Amino acid sequence: MRHDKLEKQLDLMLLLTENRGNNVDQICGRLGLSRRNFYYYLEFFRDCGFHVEKRAGGVYTIGRESPFFRRLIDRVSLTEAEVIVMQRLLAGVTERNAVVEGLRQKLKGYYDFSILDESPANEGASLMVDQLHEAIKYKRMVVLHGYSSPHGQSHRDRLVEPFMLMDGNQDVRCFEPASQMNKTFKVARIGSVELLQDEWRFEAQHRQMHTDIFMFSSEETHTVELLMGRLSHDLLVEERPRAAGYLSPQDNDHWTLRLPVCNYAGIGRFVLGLMEDIEVKGDEGFREFLKQRIEAMRQW
Repeated sequence: MRHDKLEKQLDLMLLLTENRGNNVDQICGRLGLSRRNFYYYLEFFRDCGFHVEKRAGGVYTIGRESPFFRRLIDRVSLTEAEVIVMQRLLAGVTERNAVVEGLRQKLKGYYDFSILDESPANEGASLMVDQLHEAIKYKRMVVLHGYSSPHGQSHRDRLVEPFMLMDGNQDVRCFEPASQMNKTFKVARIGSVELLQDEWRFEAQHRQMHTDIFMFSSEETHTVELLMGRLSHDLLVEERPRAAGYLSPQDNDHWTLRLPVCNYAGIGRFVLGLMEDIEVKGDEGFREFLKQRIEAMRQW
């Protein structure tokens, strides 16, 4: 029995390290786990020092920067920086070769390149993204030399703590100590990147930028919960395919939607247009938003 439990834990750990889009129900289905045991194992992994992350759509992953994985990689495998170099060398091999193709597939299967998910268009941008990736991985500060600001119409150096590459590595999310603000910088507007030895000092103030399925962006999200009938369910999935990952069936004609949103306007417009087919379960801020919109419409 103990071995069965350990096997489940190891299977779950492996699945979470390579998870890209499976939500809790899909993971439980693949491994034959109950939701209760899934969350129990998740808490156990956290207690053991693994970095468990929750992404949009209820997708859980275990970060490869977790201490156990880092120790394991140091002993038996390549670092991500070494693998990136190897990937680029392999990319230069144009002839068909079974060994080369095998190496490509192994690298793709065993290493997480979500930070470097697309190659920049030119070599200069590629080098800067590499340096930013290194800074994010090892929590180091950088200087963005000659950053071109469209608002101030100036070029100046910016000392920042980069913590997230976005939009196919075209943008980098950073905390700027001088302004004490989180900002998004365009890689194309950076002259060059200088990687410093200084470690992050303001990690607690880092705030990611989220974009919801209605294309509103914000540093914070609110989770709206709805009980939807077939009409509203089908229209939502048709208009916003990403919503499918946030829906859970209740019976043949009803679904629960638990959706993180950056702004109530997008989901509010949808609910107000289909009120007869939707029951709002939460949150209270969204209820108040709807009440105010309905009251405003009455006064037209």
